[in-house]
Parts: sequence; C-alpha cells; structure tokens
Amino acid sequence: MPDAAVVIAEEPEEGETRRIILTFPNNQLAAALFGALDLHLRLVEQRMGVELHPVGNRVTLIAAPERARPVQQLLLALYAALEQGQNVDLARVEAGMLALELPEGSADPLSEQCLLRTPLREIHPRTPRQAEYLRELNRSPVVFAIGPAGTGKTYLAVAAAVMDFVEGRTARIVLTRPAVEAGEHLGFLPGDLQDKVDPYLRPLYDALHDMLGFEKVERMLSRNQLEIAPLAFMRGRTLTEASIILDEAQNTTVEQMKMFLTRLGEGSRVVVSGDITQVDLPTHRRSGLAHAVEVLRRVEGISFVWFTHRDVVRHPLVRRIVQAYEEAAAREGMAEGRGA
Repeated sequence: MPDAAVVIAEEPEEGETRRIILTFPNNQLAAALFGALDLHLRLVEQRMGVELHPVGNRVTLIAAPERARPVQQLLLALYAALEQGQNVDLARVEAGMLALELPEGSADPLSEQCLLRTPLREIHPRTPRQAEYLRELNRSPVVFAIGPAGTGKTYLAVAAAVMDFVEGRTARIVLTRPAVEAGEHLGFLPGDLQDKVDPYLRPLYDALHDMLGFEKVERMLSRNQLEIAPLAFMRGRTLTEASIILDEAQNTTVEQMKMFLTRLGEGSRVVVSGDITQVDLPTHRRSGLAHAVEVLRRVEGISFVWFTHRDVVRHPLVRRIVQAYEEAAAREGMAEGRGA
C-alpha cells in the first residue's frame, strides 16, 4: 500500500485554461512515471495537446478543461500501476492514452484481458484495433488479422502464443509461413534445409527472442515445444493443444490455405495474418488469404480483424507511407470503375 496519496491542487488560470499541480509522494516512482528525460510526459503533451512541466516529484498540467481531466486521470492511473509494481514504458503510456479515446464498452487496453505478460516484457495494445484483436484472440479459435505492415498483427499473435504456453494453456507453439520470395529470385541458397528456410522465418525468430530470450527459444526448439517451419511441412498433420500462427498468409495459394486451416486439432488456436495488398504469388495464382475472406467470413468461430494505416506502430513515416499507398489504390480503383 502507498504511504501517501498524490496531492492534487488546482490554481486559477486566465480564460478557460486549467492549471493542475500533481505532487507524487514517491520520488523514484515519479521519475519512472515521467520517463528518462521526461520522455513519457513529452509523448503525452504531443498526443493530448497539453502542457506538462515537471519539477522534482511534481508536475504542472496546463490545458483546456476537456483535456485537463483525462490527462490527470491518465497520470494517476500510471502512477497507481507503478505503486503496484508494474512497469511503465512508452508502450504502457500509449496504451493509457488509448484507453481515454475508446468508446464506452470497448476493451480497456490497460485491463488484464489486454495485457500480455511474456517472460521478458509486458505488451499492451497501442491502437483501438489492436485492443479489438487481443479481445478476439481470447475468444475465437480461429482469427484472421489482415492489414498493412507494422500494425503488430504477427507480433501480438506471437506474444499471445507465448503467454498461453507459459501459463500452461497450450503445450507448444507452431509458427509457419509460405516460402515465397518477395518479388525477387534469390537463386541457390547454401546449407541444409533449415538454413535454406530460415531467412523466410527470421521475423518470427526475432519476435520470440524479444519475448523469451535466445536460450529459452533454443531449449523449446530442442524439446519440440516450439516449431518454426515452412507451410509445406504442415501437410498431413493434426495439431492439438497448440498455438498455431500462419504469417504472410497472402502468399498462400487457395489449396495451401485450406490445407493449413484443416490442421486445427483439439485445444488449439489458429491465427492467420497477412496483407492482401502485398501478394508475391505468380500473377495467375489467387491468394489463399483473399479467397478465405470470401469463403469463411460467415463461419461461426472464425473472427476477422482489419487493420489500416492508423494502426501502424512503427516509425511515424511508415504510417504515412502506408496511407499514401492506400489512397493511391483507392484512386486507381475509382479510375478503373469509371473506365468500365
């Protein structure tokens, strides 16, 4: 239990502006709340349109009334999380701001339902769509996550799979993707079969190392608790008590997608992620992901979550690049419609 409460004082300010002073009783927790070089406060200023002036264990909030109260609520909630021993980083601050923006009845990004605890880090959703995605992962045995790069589709799916494994809800994790070159012909690759397919699976290894560490990943691989393999290796199998993730699903054929989805066994969950605007198949082959959207959209037990450029959580420039391509595709579609 905290030794003392946060002291909140409001001073009059000219016009409609509010000036609220928050004094936090624990200096170390206050420093963690503000972030290194006050980075957390700077992020809140930028996103929420307020002023935050920290001095010691005190921060002065200057904002319009409609913004002052939500930001005060955010800072108090983050400080309370620190008092409970939880970690507060940039992702947690963004999740807190997201919680303020969600309509009533939406999944709270700071709730236990939306918190993914992996051995090396806690992971929160950073957009409303990511919060919806985690909610669907908790209740649907098959989830399709469709949208542009950088929206966290695969990363969050891997985090959910790691959490299920660590907490004993599944016995293994199976990660797969089609071995299709992204518009390039790489030619002969040296090494054994694993060496040849590893470049295609590297993003999955990176996510696992981020959450479990290199040594833990290697131990799970040696014990067959973790399998990372090309999609072709899934044929003829039934996968039970497993978290199964198909990445880059837009590069499956219709036949491969059907084959993959029918691997689902008792106690398993399937996540299919991909971007139907980045298909690397030969022009005469139809994407299995696009076909599955049409065929399975009304099947009970299957959920679809659609991401857009607004959900990109990489560098801000990536969001603008994705948005530009989306707008260009929309213009081209309208032009084709007029031409028809």
